[in-house]
Amino acid sequence: MTPAPTIRDRCGRLIALSLALAALSGCARGPAQDGINDPLEPVNRGIHGLNKGLDTALVRPAAKAYGTVVPGPVRQGVSNVADTLDLPGVVINQVLQARIGEAATNTLRFAVNATAGLGGLVDVASVLGMPKTDADFGQTLAVWGVGEGPYVELPVEGPSTLRDTVGFAVDLAMNPVGNVFDGDDETATLGIEALSRLNDRYRYSDTVDSILYESADSYAQLRLLYLQNRRHEIAKVRGGADGGADDGFIDPYDDGFIDPYED
Repeated sequence: MTPAPTIRDRCGRLIALSLALAALSGCARGPAQDGINDPLEPVNRGIHGLNKGLDTALVRPAAKAYGTVVPGPVRQGVSNVADTLDLPGVVINQVLQARIGEAATNTLRFAVNATAGLGGLVDVASVLGMPKTDADFGQTLAVWGVGEGPYVELPVEGPSTLRDTVGFAVDLAMNPVGNVFDGDDETATLGIEALSRLNDRYRYSDTVDSILYESADSYAQLRLLYLQNRRHEIAKVRGGADGGADDGFIDPYDDGFIDPYED
C-alpha cells in the first residue's frame, strides 16, 4: 500500500506548483486595458450567483443572529482567538518575504496572547505595542515575482486570482496550527474561524450589503474592489519597487475595503 503523503510532501508539491505558475505567468495573457484579466467571467459569474445566494439564505441571517444575540466582547474574544491561531502561518510568510522584523513581532505577539492573553481571548500584545501585521502565500508569490493571473471567484471563499488561489491552498497546507489539531480540537478551531467570519459579516454589514445588494452589477463591483484592494496591499509589501500589473491601481479605499468573504 502506498503511504499517505505527509504534510511536508503536500507543501512541497504545492510550492512546486507555485514555481510552475511563476514560469507560466510570463506566457499568460495580460490584463485588458481596464486592468482586469477575467477570461473565466461566465464561470465566475455563475459562482458569484451561488455565493450571493448562500449569503442571502444563510450567511447574512446567521451573522445578524450572532451579532444580535452574542455580546460584543464575547464576539471580539472569539475573533481574537482566530487571529492568534492564524499568526504562525503569517510568520512563515513574513520570513519567506524577508520581513524579518514583522515576523519577530508577530512571534512575540503569538507568545504573549497565547499565554497572558488566555489563549488569545484578550489581545494583550496590542496593548503592549505589538500590533498584528498580515501576510499570506499569495503575497509571498507576488514578492517572488509570480504574476497575478486571471481573476477567479471561488465557491464560499469569494473573490481571488489564480495566484491567490494557489496561495490559499499553500496556506492551508503549511499552517502549523492547522496541522497540530485533530478530532474535536480541529472541529473547535474550524468553529472559531467560522464565528470570526460571521462577526466580520455582522460588523461590516452595511458595506457588504451595499456591494452585494445595492450595486447595479455586484459581480463587477466586487471584482473591481477586490483587485484594487489586493494590488494596493501587495504594492505596500513590495514597497512599490518594481511597478508592474499589481501596482496598476491606486487604491481609493484607504479607510479599508472589507472583503465579504474574507476573515
